[in-house]
Amino acid sequence: MKAAAVAAATLGGSVIAHAALWGYVDGNGVAHFAERQLDSRYGLVIGDGATPKADKVPGKATSPSAILTWLEIAPEVRRVQPWVREAAARHGVDSELLNALIAVESGFDERAVSPKGAVGLMQIMPATAAPLLGKTDPREVARRLAEPRVNIGVGARLMAQLLERHRRIDLALAAWSAGSDAVRRNGGRLPPIDETRAHVQQVLELYWALLQRRHSRGAQQLRIHP
Repeated sequence: MKAAAVAAATLGGSVIAHAALWGYVDGNGVAHFAERQLDSRYGLVIGDGATPKADKVPGKATSPSAILTWLEIAPEVRRVQPWVREAAARHGVDSELLNALIAVESGFDERAVSPKGAVGLMQIMPATAAPLLGKTDPREVARRLAEPRVNIGVGARLMAQLLERHRRIDLALAAWSAGSDAVRRNGGRLPPIDETRAHVQQVLELYWALLQRRHSRGAQQLRIHP
């Protein structure tokens, strides 16, 4: 990645000495880099076999790089992209974040229904969606959520609300998985729940990979963090 090369040159010998560089690109196209993982948004950009990678949480198995090609060519992914872009623009949420969340939640299976009753592409509980859809009948809400465009729109609105409430993507994703109360009870930090931490890590890693692809010609700005 061009931005990583620029960052390596800017950091100079410290990158060579430590043989590791962590970073992420935010939704405004700003690349953030540091010599260590400052928080869960940072992924390993440059490293060698001698550099320990961040511990993988239980439940994490699939590398984002393994599904990027699939995301490019799968017809079920391509079919919903107009609705992803529409919802992203309407609610101010990155389309890459929505795609990462859909991939982890349902694998872009619009007919997916979880054992707990979460519906559709973004696996939304009918009780959560009911106020946003102005419906009270759970069966009607579930039918609406089975429509991909509706599901993505509701999911983007919910994620926008969580981002506004928690001010950090990792915490918003934790709240998506475990509920805002779980984040609050843990003092505004990631809850110590293996399933939740695995979910956050998977979505963030795929989000980072998708942002790298979007900004493959170089980030618009660069910030180096000590």
